[in-house]
Amino acid sequence: MAVDCQASRESTRTGTGRPGPSRGTVLLFALASGSAVANVYFAQPLLATLGRSFGVGQGAVGALVTVTQIGYGLGLFLLVPLGDRLDRRKLITTQSALLAAVLVALGTASGVPMLLASAAAVGFLAVVTQSLVAYAAALAGPDRRGTVVGQVTSGVVLGILLARTVSGLLSDLAGWRSVYLGSAAVTLLLAGALHRALPRDSEPRARVPYRRLLRSTVTLFLREPVPRTRALYALLVFAAFSTLWSCVALPLSEAPYALSHTAIGAFGLVGAAGALAAAPAGRLHDRGHARATTGAALALLVLSWVPLALTGRSLWALAAGAIVLDLAVQAVHVTNQSAIYAHRPDAGSRVIGGYMMFYSAGSALGALASTSLYAAAGWGAVCALGAGFSVLALALWGLTAA
Repeated sequence: MAVDCQASRESTRTGTGRPGPSRGTVLLFALASGSAVANVYFAQPLLATLGRSFGVGQGAVGALVTVTQIGYGLGLFLLVPLGDRLDRRKLITTQSALLAAVLVALGTASGVPMLLASAAAVGFLAVVTQSLVAYAAALAGPDRRGTVVGQVTSGVVLGILLARTVSGLLSDLAGWRSVYLGSAAVTLLLAGALHRALPRDSEPRARVPYRRLLRSTVTLFLREPVPRTRALYALLVFAAFSTLWSCVALPLSEAPYALSHTAIGAFGLVGAAGALAAAPAGRLHDRGHARATTGAALALLVLSWVPLALTGRSLWALAAGAIVLDLAVQAVHVTNQSAIYAHRPDAGSRVIGGYMMFYSAGSALGALASTSLYAAAGWGAVCALGAGFSVLALALWGLTAA
């Protein structure tokens, strides 16, 4: 009770009179979200090490990344919508505690079957990130929602970007198991902090049967223009995003650059600029400029492919294009999440979870298409593909009102 009273005193008031989250609580949301989503990406720089550890080829152990992503997709559909039915505080803390447990199982796995099963469970439970975003949006109220979503999304972006760096560093220092065991300890500490700091979720809940809850998630995107249009933006902009970042290591590892894996990974940190776009985009949404922000960001996304096409001539061109692309993508992403939650706050967890499925589909599409196209036609064709996804998103913006 004392914690709830303190949170109430520290919070600001929204336009609806609902207590909004304090700065400390928003920071905790961002830390917990970034920490959870990082677990999905830890394995990527560890595949060679894991292959040696378990005596299998890199191709076989590469299934670790695949099953983690499959688990994440299932979690988006099966777990995140529960936030519209259950107490979000209990759901988030329970999910975080379970995530810590399966991270221990992954970090102590002695065989490939346990490794893959634990990785799938990690992906499934790591969607607590989206539950946190939905709860932060619910606590903020309409006049601060975009700002708060932007701040929490900054944590998500940094978690994704730093995951590979942290994973490689810990693995070099103490072995690959330390990555997951260390993350388990951090996740458990954050679960305790969330349990203490988050207010009780006192919103009334409709006792919708679980099957109907899942069916309604699909219905929301089929029937309602705002979630559907914003989800299509997500599919296209993250296809463009993944077109760059899933493929850029290939030209950088070849002549004339022939960069090392470490240098290529460090170069990817220019994507941290994307986190800088999140909070301003959220504030612009709160001021009623969601459509204009989206259009401007999509125009920047199209333009970013001009310097990116010059990657073969200049690393500075690649850096400039990557910064512009990441700023544009994150601005659209934050505006999307704020807009769909504002449209259906009564179904906030369902619209956030469903939206992220389009995000994941776009990321997978860009990764698959870009790597295949690079092998067949080179970097210029990859840039044309990314620009094509970007132009389609801008055309969709011009043809719709959402």
